[in-house]
Amino acid sequence: MKTGYVAELQDGQAVATFFLVREKEIRTSANTGKSWLHLSLADRTGTIAGKMWDNFAELAQTFECEDVVRVRGRVRLYRGERELNIEQILRAVETDYVLDDFLPHTKCDVQKLFGQLREEVLSVRNPWLQRLLLSFVDDGEIAAKLKRAPAAMGMHHAFIGGLLEHVVSLCGLANDAAKHYPEVDRDLLLTGVVLHDIGKTEELSYKRAIAYTTEGQLLGHIVIGLGMTRERINRIPEFPRSLAVLVEHLIVSHHGSLEFGSPKVPVVREAVLLNHLDDLDSKMAAMRATLDGVPMQELWTERNAALRRVLLNSAAYLSGGETAPVPAAVPAAATPAGRTGGLFGNASASSQKQGTAAMGTITNRAKDTR
Repeated sequence: MKTGYVAELQDGQAVATFFLVREKEIRTSANTGKSWLHLSLADRTGTIAGKMWDNFAELAQTFECEDVVRVRGRVRLYRGERELNIEQILRAVETDYVLDDFLPHTKCDVQKLFGQLREEVLSVRNPWLQRLLLSFVDDGEIAAKLKRAPAAMGMHHAFIGGLLEHVVSLCGLANDAAKHYPEVDRDLLLTGVVLHDIGKTEELSYKRAIAYTTEGQLLGHIVIGLGMTRERINRIPEFPRSLAVLVEHLIVSHHGSLEFGSPKVPVVREAVLLNHLDDLDSKMAAMRATLDGVPMQELWTERNAALRRVLLNSAAYLSGGETAPVPAAVPAAATPAGRTGGLFGNASASSQKQGTAAMGTITNRAKDTR
């Protein structure tokens, strides 16, 4: 059983435990010419930089990225950040560890979440839309992927089961919104909720680490999801063409703007509503993930990459927590910020820190954050 999780590591602590290797490279100092082995080591609670300074050349050839390794070393602070000085590193054999220790996971009961999703699908009264949705949730292969897929690489719900948690949360928001706006077609809106991110089951890989598949890099989840939906629609004889087009419009427009990766902007009520509910849910999840990791009496968080700002711990502020200066602002990136992710109703957000930074281009940023 793994011990010594990243979130628990303290300065000066001796470590002998397992990590998943996310990055590996040999770096050389421009000033001294000295080389060292630099690793990004991960478990389900976060990531930490690992550095090996001596006798690393041969050892570095014995493992690759996404391998699990056993590491012995000591934690130290360098420029205010924890890192691990590695003394020994060995590739682990699969019988020595459980893979779930190295990937962040939803705190929710996945089977319960999936049961809630299926209940929402069965509540859809339009027979065409219900049949379409059942063709997804009752497909064993797709259902298995829905139960494990993350919703993003790093910005929101970036953990195993994150996509399902996000969709079920959105179902709750959509139901309330449809009651508030009676002119909205609830069945069409719920169909958009269930299918808007279905392409992420194929865009992302999530067996040993959360990463983009080749198809995901080339096409993105909107194009993939559109293709998956169109294929299922074509299997249903006499499915109304106009209804099919509206479903497809909700999928392609759910990012809300061309700037954030949607090929079309939303132009029907249900598409506009889906875009804003998706944005709301994702932003609240991003805030929750950051605030859950803040000590009870600490007022300010570290910078939230999804929202591009530091956050105030209002509970500590209202209870008279210690006064602390606002952290220095970090200059905003030149490219527009992407959209971000969240949780609603009974679904509980993960408190795990999300360790992957946003991608550098507008397209990839939108793809990652939504």
